[in-house]
Amino acid sequence: MSNPNPPQKQLNIKLDEKVGEGTYANFFMITNSPSEFIMDCGRILPGLPDARIYTRVVMTPSHAKQLLQLLEKNIANYEKQHGEVKVYGQEQMENKGVGFKTKN
Repeated sequence: MSNPNPPQKQLNIKLDEKVGEGTYANFFMITNSPSEFIMDCGRILPGLPDARIYTRVVMTPSHAKQLLQLLEKNIANYEKQHGEVKVYGQEQMENKGVGFKTKN
């Protein structure tokens, strides 16, 4: 008789010191093909004409969906504790802008 709930194996995660420091990103581009999703993470700063990409993450569509579900769950938990997260510049994002306004 097989066990329907086999014991879970422990996964050891190693975090390199440099990676553990993290990289701030406020600019994201996501593209996809039938076999993969590509997420570029970078920074854009007011007054500078270019955004710089600091990392690229390539994943399968299944992993992209798992990432989406994890983000939704974590944002819901965050909002329960701290209130709704406001998304500033939403109108620019819908018009392909990046959220910074230029003063004239």
